[in-house]
Amino acid sequence: MKQSLFEQMGGKYERQGNYLLPCLTLPAEEEQPVGIWGQRHLQYLRQHKRLLYTNLLTTCKLNGYLADINRQAEELFSRLVKQMAEREGVTEALKAQDQMAWIGRMNSIRNRATEIVNNELIYR
Repeated sequence: MKQSLFEQMGGKYERQGNYLLPCLTLPAEEEQPVGIWGQRHLQYLRQHKRLLYTNLLTTCKLNGYLADINRQAEELFSRLVKQMAEREGVTEALKAQDQMAWIGRMNSIRNRATEIVNNELIYR
């Protein structure tokens, strides 16, 4: 019996019932931690960018891509919070003086920074 192109290239088949199925495995991908930003982007890719998600998954680049998005989002978020706090005068002196006002202003700043990161990196 003539070998298929898959067999000529070193592939093997496995019998399951009446069918011969190719034994396919993906190469191991380096595990990198993916934080909350990466998980949000992953969910977005699965729901709205299926082709990109499938391409990254089958080329074993998904984890690295998500880790990079997470790193970029963390840096952008930290930079935005710091800049907004400086611009609005939210300082340690205010924290010592009136903790509730400081908490309210910082929550507002964090919410705005989260919205910017989501629009710029996560849901694009």
